Amino acid sequence: MKSKFIYIIQLLIFLTVGFIGCDNSVDSDDVVEDTTTEEVEDDESHDDSDDYTWEEGDEIQIILADNSTAISGSGASVAWNVVTVSSAGTYKFSGSLTDGQVIVNSDDDDIVRLVLNGMDINCSYGSPLYLFNAEKVVIVITENTINNLSDGNSYTDLGLGDDNPNAVIFSMTDLTISGDGTLTIDANHNDGITSKDGLIISSGIYNISAEDDGIRGKDYLIINNGSFTIDVEGVGLKSDNESDESKGYITIEDGTFNINSGGKGIDAVKDVEFFNGDLNISAQGKGISGKTGLVFSNGNYTIKSADDAIHSKGTLTINKGYFLIYSEDDGLHADYDLTINDGEINIAESFEGIESAVGDITINGGEIHLVTIDDGLNLAAGGASGEGSSSGNYYLNINGGYVFIYAGGDGIDANANIIMSDGTIIICGSTESSNSALDYDGSFQMNGGFLLAAGTSRMAEAPSTSSSQNSVLINFSFTYSAGHLINIQNQKGESILTFSPEKSYQSLVFSSSDLVSGSSYNIYLGGSSTGTMVDGVYYDGTYTLGTMYSSFTISNTVTNVN
Repeated sequence: MKSKFIYIIQLLIFLTVGFIGCDNSVDSDDVVEDTTTEEVEDDESHDDSDDYTWEEGDEIQIILADNSTAISGSGASVAWNVVTVSSAGTYKFSGSLTDGQVIVNSDDDDIVRLVLNGMDINCSYGSPLYLFNAEKVVIVITENTINNLSDGNSYTDLGLGDDNPNAVIFSMTDLTISGDGTLTIDANHNDGITSKDGLIISSGIYNISAEDDGIRGKDYLIINNGSFTIDVEGVGLKSDNESDESKGYITIEDGTFNINSGGKGIDAVKDVEFFNGDLNISAQGKGISGKTGLVFSNGNYTIKSADDAIHSKGTLTINKGYFLIYSEDDGLHADYDLTINDGEINIAESFEGIESAVGDITINGGEIHLVTIDDGLNLAAGGASGEGSSSGNYYLNINGGYVFIYAGGDGIDANANIIMSDGTIIICGSTESSNSALDYDGSFQMNGGFLLAAGTSRMAEAPSTSSSQNSVLINFSFTYSAGHLINIQNQKGESILTFSPEKSYQSLVFSSSDLVSGSSYNIYLGGSSTGTMVDGVYYDGTYTLGTMYSSFTISNTVTNVN
């Protein structure tokens, strides 16, 4: 009987308001698929420093209780366990409702502020917090309080189409959530928190379980700080306004995130930008996904995903940060340009490590370790995962940094061109003759840096002869087991390379500034070294001679030893 009365009350509210200014539905005919990578400025957020301050004396106290809710002032009313806030102001909630709801429906041109001070609401028929109409709503979670919100598995249909409530906290207006208390959400129907406009979370402790998405800001989702434990069947963090090119973005300034998702961990129809934070994501879909671009400026990221761990339909830029990735598909993927400026990237499991579909890959710095079933670095150049054709328009640019690749396929697969001017590349390539440590279709200009690539000999490639730094390609008579030392010494008997490949090998490509034109070198196999080994390369120490294999003189930019 109560649910019928509640429905009538809600319906009267909606008829009175007339849905003025609240139609945020999107006509599918207005949605245009944007496949360009043109940068578009994000829409300005609704954040204001005044949102977070108020006079305690102005608070209206609301003590929730089944059939006996008490309200200390004007601006709010209660009927049948439904509290309706109809005026701007600050309302402080405590107490509990076993089957009730708080509705905000204010035409005032000012903030409605809801202070949660130990509040517990379950609503079996709709959103426990339904923010239907207001200039802006600010939710404040009081420090040292625990607040619980939960819903049933089905909602009363209010006839609003796409704007029908579908979340434990459902807002039709800009929403800000702050404070240092705890908010626990159990969403049995659909989403945990949804704003059909912008959503800003500045602080707080959040425990969210949901049948669909965890936190959704349609226009944008901005998280400045906070602690988040999110366990959902859908997407952990989401922004999905496709009709406005300046909206649909996610920005994370800081915070701690533990996300377990049945779909994507984080997903935006525009860009996702991370400035800092600690993120631990386990996803049955992609770990982090953005349509126009992804930017990582700092932070710590542990991602386990059934699809790509980090996927951009536009560009991907990593400026700094620590990444530990376990992916059943790509570790890092961009449809267009992919740039790594710095950071520590450890892709411990992946099908392909780092891939660009129709753009350039540029590595300017950082420390990168890749373990892959297929290719390590893949410049697809217009094709899908290594099936592209040669093109002069795409480049793998290596200008610095450190890259170690342990690949089941090609170590580097560039269906276009490679330019290396600095940095270190160490490759332990496939043991299958159908793959090689280096594979490129255009040219490979080796102009500086340190390159070491061990693999099979059948398809072994060295850098191009037009390079400015010398290289040597050694094809051995036999296949040597993993760990079998290779040592190269100059005419003075000084070791310029001592290497213990982590896989069996038949060939070695080596390029370094230590390979001097006109000089002769000896190759030894076996022996031992007292140096410090990092990724198979020995540094310092003394090499004890093994067996002399061959010698060579650098007379060309690329020297072949068979």
